[in-house]
Amino acid sequence: MKCYCITKFSQPLELIERQTPEPQGTEVLLKTRAAGVCHSDLHIWEGGYDLGHGKRLSLEERGIKLPLTMGHETVGTPVAIGSEASGVEPGKNYLVYPWIGCGKCEVCQAGQENYCATPRSLGIYTHGGYADHILVPHPRYLLDIGELDPAQIAPHACSGLTTYSAINKIDAGIYTKHPVVIMGAGGLGLMAIEILRAMGGFGAIVVDIDEAKLKAAKEAGALAVVNGNDADATNQIMAANGGKQLHAVIDLVGSPSSTQLGFNVLAKGGTLVIVGLFGGAAPWSLAFIPMRAIRIHGSYTGSLGELTALLALVRTGAVKPIPVTTHPLSEASEVLASLHDGKVIGRAVLVD
Repeated sequence: MKCYCITKFSQPLELIERQTPEPQGTEVLLKTRAAGVCHSDLHIWEGGYDLGHGKRLSLEERGIKLPLTMGHETVGTPVAIGSEASGVEPGKNYLVYPWIGCGKCEVCQAGQENYCATPRSLGIYTHGGYADHILVPHPRYLLDIGELDPAQIAPHACSGLTTYSAINKIDAGIYTKHPVVIMGAGGLGLMAIEILRAMGGFGAIVVDIDEAKLKAAKEAGALAVVNGNDADATNQIMAANGGKQLHAVIDLVGSPSSTQLGFNVLAKGGTLVIVGLFGGAAPWSLAFIPMRAIRIHGSYTGSLGELTALLALVRTGAVKPIPVTTHPLSEASEVLASLHDGKVIGRAVLVD
């Protein structure tokens, strides 16, 4: 099988030919139909995260071993199953849930594998979808997508799921009656606009520093768009809400500047959900958190149950497709570089 792998951090991906695995036990081998290229892949490719204060989290020290085949947004078709696997059919397309835990701890048993302390996430700790085949440990991680387009559905395994889970961390009484500020108009931001609408949300005020991405957000139905680099960005955001502070912000960037801006526009008792992993240190004054009763909530991917619920929502047609560009699997390294350079609008998906 062909795999496009990280062999050295921050270096171009390399093609590695591996023997196609034979599934054992509950494992399922799928032919890859579509694999999304996610911004999180950039952090994995770079080998770590900026923690601020001069510190850096090393993924190598956290157990990520090279060479690694990335890709955690995957749709595939089963071509072989282990002797203990059942419930999947050859010829059907399945969305792969990638946020797999140990399966044994209390967190996993509670259905929150994405919070497992010893994860086996596909495309991160084990090989993922930047390959012509992918091995999945159990059929329960495969969601039948029916006749839906694999390239459109693949990003839901991360960008869709992540934004859906983030919205769920805001009280429904807030997001259905008031605008939500969304920091970032990349693939996650455009997905958040659509999913918020499908969930009965009032609408989104979208902030970014790229005018092309802001244009895409406006075309996707944002109530208003604001360039975060503008000196009066805080006032612009509040003006879009009738001059009032906001009750909820979803920060899909996670930089000191984005979180500061999000914090500044929140009303007392407001909620700041931080999703993005850009990095750095928190810029707020600690005293203002209790004084303003601000709730700060970290949100990391989502559960298998949430992905199942999201896919059911997608099936209704309520979630409109975001812009997706498809590329041959052989261009994986070039597409990753384009994402790094900020040239991707919406989502880039590899197809084989």
